[in-house]
Amino acid sequence: MTTKLLNGTDWTAMVLAGAERLSQQAELINALNVFPVPDGDTGTNMNLTMTAGVAELKNKPSTEIGRAAEVLSKGLLMGARGNSGVILSQLFRGFARAVAGQREITVPLFAAALRQGVDTAYKAVVKPVEGTILTVAREAARHGESIAKRTEDIAEWMGEVLDKAAETLARTPDMLPVLKQVGVVDSGGQGLVCIYEGFVQYLNAQRQGAGAAAPYAGGWTSYAPVASASSSPVPAQVAAAAHASSAQSRIATESIQFPYDMEFFIRLQGRTAFSEASFRRALERDGDSIILIADGDIVKVHVHSRRPGDVLNAAVSYGELTNFHILNMRDQHRELLHPASAAEAAGETSDPMGLEAASGIPDMPELRAAEAASQAIEPAHPAAFEMADYGVVAVSVGAGNDELFRSLGVDAIISGGQSMNPSTEDLVQAISSLAADHIFVLPNNANILMAAKQAQELADRPVTVVPTRSIPQGLAAMLAFQEEQPASVNEDRMLRAIDRVLTGSVTRAVRDTVMDGIDIRGGEYIGILDKQIVASEATVPAAARSLLERMLASGDETVMLLSGEGAEEGDTAGLVAWLGEAYPDAEVERHEGGQHLYPYLILVEKSD
Repeated sequence: MTTKLLNGTDWTAMVLAGAERLSQQAELINALNVFPVPDGDTGTNMNLTMTAGVAELKNKPSTEIGRAAEVLSKGLLMGARGNSGVILSQLFRGFARAVAGQREITVPLFAAALRQGVDTAYKAVVKPVEGTILTVAREAARHGESIAKRTEDIAEWMGEVLDKAAETLARTPDMLPVLKQVGVVDSGGQGLVCIYEGFVQYLNAQRQGAGAAAPYAGGWTSYAPVASASSSPVPAQVAAAAHASSAQSRIATESIQFPYDMEFFIRLQGRTAFSEASFRRALERDGDSIILIADGDIVKVHVHSRRPGDVLNAAVSYGELTNFHILNMRDQHRELLHPASAAEAAGETSDPMGLEAASGIPDMPELRAAEAASQAIEPAHPAAFEMADYGVVAVSVGAGNDELFRSLGVDAIISGGQSMNPSTEDLVQAISSLAADHIFVLPNNANILMAAKQAQELADRPVTVVPTRSIPQGLAAMLAFQEEQPASVNEDRMLRAIDRVLTGSVTRAVRDTVMDGIDIRGGEYIGILDKQIVASEATVPAAARSLLERMLASGDETVMLLSGEGAEEGDTAGLVAWLGEAYPDAEVERHEGGQHLYPYLILVEKSD
């Protein structure tokens, strides 16, 4: 029997079958887990994620696939655990968007939905890595699209998609060196293959007429086995996983650079407008494996960090934090290698930080959670008698801009700007005030560069002057700074960051003139792109729009607006709304900079 249409009932049965297959293989998948950290919990996390989605499906069944997929997506999002679990939730979230409003789907729409799921997952991951679940999902979806017109039979088509997923999974060690090092395939990709195996087993059973009256009964005995060509490689890969030569045992515990695995939700409350780009950059300063998913007034956060207290402090400014799940992955790794000794060291508890909650509001206030997390790590700033590796001095103007620099890690702020440039002595004193071995100086004004260079020569320790000529360039440089990197690497990163941004400013012309081919009238507002005047308009918003039109060449850049004196709140809101309409792919964030003379300073990060 050929299956040409898939409705909500059959979709639900497929998902249940996939979840059952994943559950059966969860422990074997755990044994494969070495990337991004060897904590051995990918199978568990994916299984918990699918279990949450399945529970939601069972509570809210629907015969319409659009509705069923939406219900599954919500359940997966709220129950997502770990990197692979969150990515899995995004694969199905994109799928749900593609089939929204549909009662039934055909092969072509199924293929398009898989592809939209991949696109959604890639966008959610800050730094996608090839050789992971993302690669397996992408290659399977691409293949599915390429053969979508070859057959109308969903079972036949899904079988080929599974074959491609399994084939790609087998190649993941060639894409990710750590997998080849320990001789395993990617654990998240393996989990996805298991889910697809469940899909195919259900569809094949339906095509053969098995269990037609009851599409899925929770067991597997009535299903024909999946063809060996697409069979999951788990058993062969993990045959020796139970003894000392398991995959995790080949990775040193100390190699886990970002030991705290953090997951939680932010309930946005409007105290500070949520900026995904700004929050992501704050997390990137001392973390990786970052996934942010905004869904209405809820933001799902996943990050591996060295400083969980800093993560919570950054997040709490946006709203209420809930559903905490924080684990020490070094402890997890030790437990995998030496279960008895690790349990003794942890005081016989699997949650030594007391922060894990499966659902609902945690039973401790947010500040207690942040305090408990921060107690497990070093202080954010060294004590007075300690010398940090680096210190950063920045010249700034405007209370809001000062705060932005501090939030990015600047240690000393010197007030300065047009007509109020700091002296060489001011800079030397700021450098001397910091308890750090190496100082970075951000002049943030072309007129201050020479004074900064002189201060560099007079300083009593190594100083790197980063030639930032504006506040936006200084912010871009700080976003690229990483404390764990050598000074030379940081200098290179900051210089590259400066080259990737355009700086714009809006200010008032003081007299009539003609410059750069533009007729300027005194009292009008001019838009300056780097050093060139590119616009002259009667109002601040008009000048800002003309300037932004010149800065946004491809329309998909990141834009940061810093409002200052002369920028009305209504004008700024209107400018942000216009950007959203005219440049829907641009990522826009706004801040109250507070600078005088310039109603707007603008940073545009050029797309690659």
